[in-house]
Amino acid sequence: MRRKAPKKTKVLFVCIGNSCRSPMAEALARHLAADVIEASSAGTAALGMIAKLTAAALAERGVRIDGQYSKQLQAQDCAAADLIINMTGMPGKTLFDADQMKVEDWDVEDPYGSDLEVYQRIRDDIEERVGKLAKRLRQNHPAPREAE
Repeated sequence: MRRKAPKKTKVLFVCIGNSCRSPMAEALARHLAADVIEASSAGTAALGMIAKLTAAALAERGVRIDGQYSKQLQAQDCAAADLIINMTGMPGKTLFDADQMKVEDWDVEDPYGSDLEVYQRIRDDIEERVGKLAKRLRQNHPAPREAE
């Protein structure tokens, strides 16, 4: 007999342009933690495109961004999220009309306009943070076990 899988946490990753940091986080969360995270991303001032070096840095890890696109943050995005990861560099409590208990600020450098090496460093930082978030969520919602 199998127990029902736990509900995934809806995580909204937000940066300014939704071109570098938040798309990286969304793609990495889908790749590394699809069992516990339902990932999405948006930007406070979306650029309308994902930077080519974002895709290149992710591809080095075997992570694809197919289907992702740069989108503007909407009030309904915040309302639908269980957790908002703020990577804008501004305090989340001033940005989001949401329960502050569900906003987590991550201090992540913006690689926009930099070279691939910077994007790789930012990718590694975000990958580590997403891994820690996934571990935390897994501990709060352990995977179901099959009955013997």
